[in-house]
Amino acid sequence: MASKIITPEDLNEFKVDLLSDIKELICKKSKAPEKKWLKSPEVKKLLGLSSGTLQNLRINGTLPYTKIGGVIYYDYEQIMKVLEENMVNTSN
Repeated sequence: MASKIITPEDLNEFKVDLLSDIKELICKKSKAPEKKWLKSPEVKKLLGLSSGTLQNLRINGTLPYTKIGGVIYYDYEQIMKVLEENMVNTSN
Protein backbone atom coordinates (compact mmCIF):
# COMPACT_ATOMS: atom_id res chain seq x y z
CA MET A 1 0.00 0.00 0.00
CA ALA A 2 1.43 3.33 -1.06
CA SER A 3 1.54 6.07 1.52
CA LYS A 4 1.57 9.81 0.99
CA ILE A 5 3.50 12.30 3.01
CA ILE A 6 1.69 15.52 3.86
CA THR A 7 3.98 18.50 3.92
CA PRO A 8 3.46 21.82 5.70
CA GLU A 9 2.91 23.37 2.27
CA ASP A 10 0.09 20.88 1.60
CA LEU A 11 -1.56 21.82 4.90
CA ASN A 12 -1.19 25.52 4.18
CA GLU A 13 -2.76 25.08 0.71
CA PHE A 14 -5.63 23.11 2.28
CA LYS A 15 -6.16 25.86 4.85
CA VAL A 16 -6.28 28.58 2.18
CA ASP A 17 -8.76 26.57 0.09
CA LEU A 18 -10.94 25.82 3.10
CA LEU A 19 -11.04 29.45 4.24
CA SER A 20 -11.88 30.55 0.71
CA ASP A 21 -14.78 28.09 0.56
CA ILE A 22 -16.10 29.20 3.96
CA LYS A 23 -15.91 32.86 2.95
CA GLU A 24 -17.83 32.11 -0.25
CA LEU A 25 -20.56 30.32 1.70
CA ILE A 26 -20.89 33.20 4.15
CA CYS A 27 -21.13 35.72 1.32
CA LYS A 28 -23.84 33.69 -0.42
CA LYS A 29 -25.84 33.39 2.79
CA SER A 30 -25.72 37.09 3.58
CA LYS A 31 -26.78 38.39 0.17
CA ALA A 32 -29.42 40.70 1.56
CA PRO A 33 -30.47 43.64 -0.56
CA GLU A 34 -28.47 46.78 0.07
CA LYS A 35 -31.59 48.72 0.97
CA LYS A 36 -34.07 48.27 3.80
CA TRP A 37 -37.25 48.97 1.83
CA LEU A 38 -38.23 47.00 -1.27
CA LYS A 39 -40.90 47.82 -3.84
CA SER A 40 -43.42 45.25 -5.10
CA PRO A 41 -41.44 44.18 -8.20
CA GLU A 42 -38.38 43.51 -6.04
CA VAL A 43 -40.40 41.46 -3.56
CA LYS A 44 -42.05 39.48 -6.36
CA LYS A 45 -38.63 38.65 -7.79
CA LEU A 46 -37.14 37.86 -4.37
CA LEU A 47 -39.93 35.45 -3.43
CA GLY A 48 -40.91 34.28 -6.92
CA LEU A 49 -44.50 35.49 -6.55
CA SER A 50 -47.10 36.73 -8.99
CA SER A 51 -48.73 40.14 -8.54
CA GLY A 52 -51.95 38.47 -7.40
CA THR A 53 -50.24 36.34 -4.78
CA LEU A 54 -48.36 39.35 -3.42
CA GLN A 55 -51.65 41.26 -3.23
CA ASN A 56 -53.29 38.37 -1.37
CA LEU A 57 -50.43 38.31 1.15
CA ARG A 58 -51.02 42.03 1.79
CA ILE A 59 -54.81 41.70 2.02
CA ASN A 60 -54.80 38.78 4.46
CA GLY A 61 -52.17 40.47 6.63
CA THR A 62 -49.43 37.91 6.08
CA LEU A 63 -46.96 40.40 4.67
CA PRO A 64 -46.72 43.82 6.34
CA TYR A 65 -46.25 46.83 4.09
CA THR A 66 -46.21 50.61 3.97
CA LYS A 67 -47.94 52.67 1.32
CA ILE A 68 -46.76 56.18 0.49
CA GLY A 69 -48.26 58.08 -2.40
CA GLY A 70 -49.51 54.97 -4.16
CA VAL A 71 -46.18 53.15 -3.88
CA ILE A 72 -46.08 50.05 -1.69
CA TYR A 73 -42.91 49.32 0.28
CA TYR A 74 -41.93 46.19 2.18
CA ASP A 75 -39.33 45.94 4.94
CA TYR A 76 -36.77 43.30 3.97
CA GLU A 77 -36.28 42.21 7.58
CA GLN A 78 -40.04 41.78 8.03
CA ILE A 79 -40.19 39.60 4.91
CA MET A 80 -37.44 37.38 6.33
CA LYS A 81 -39.24 37.27 9.69
CA VAL A 82 -42.48 36.12 8.02
CA LEU A 83 -40.56 33.40 6.18
CA GLU A 84 -38.95 32.20 9.41
CA GLU A 85 -42.23 32.24 11.33
CA ASN A 86 -44.00 30.21 8.65
CA MET A 87 -41.26 27.64 8.18
CA VAL A 88 -42.61 24.10 8.17
CA ASN A 89 -40.46 21.42 9.75
CA THR A 90 -41.02 18.23 7.73
CA SER A 91 -38.57 16.03 9.65
CA ASN A 92 -40.25 14.22 12.52
